[in-house]
Amino acid sequence: MLRVTLTDRPEFLAGDHTRLREIFHPAKHQLKLGYSLAHGTLGPGQRSKRHVLASSEVYYFISGRGRFTIDDRVMPIEAGTTLYVPPGGQQSLENIGTGEIEFLCLVDPAWKIEDERILE
Repeated sequence: MLRVTLTDRPEFLAGDHTRLREIFHPAKHQLKLGYSLAHGTLGPGQRSKRHVLASSEVYYFISGRGRFTIDDRVMPIEAGTTLYVPPGGQQSLENIGTGEIEFLCLVDPAWKIEDERILE
């Protein structure tokens, strides 16, 4: 068993310009997982850079209000929204609320830098 808290994990600026903390990553935490799990935030008025991953992703939004774009489809998000992004989906997140957007992101197979391409 492994127990972590968000404060156990350092925050960093991801390539898409969201702030992330990797909760579990099999290459970094010696876990037998096929996926990685991160906690992220995006401030009011900010938008992540459009990017694409070779892996699939599942986002669960904890708080905030925004718009999530996958390819040419724009979807509203709020606390409790869950989204699936297929491998190769061009995506970005925009915060249109007054508070931070907070989310969990599961990437399967686990995120690798060579599997991500920033498009802008």
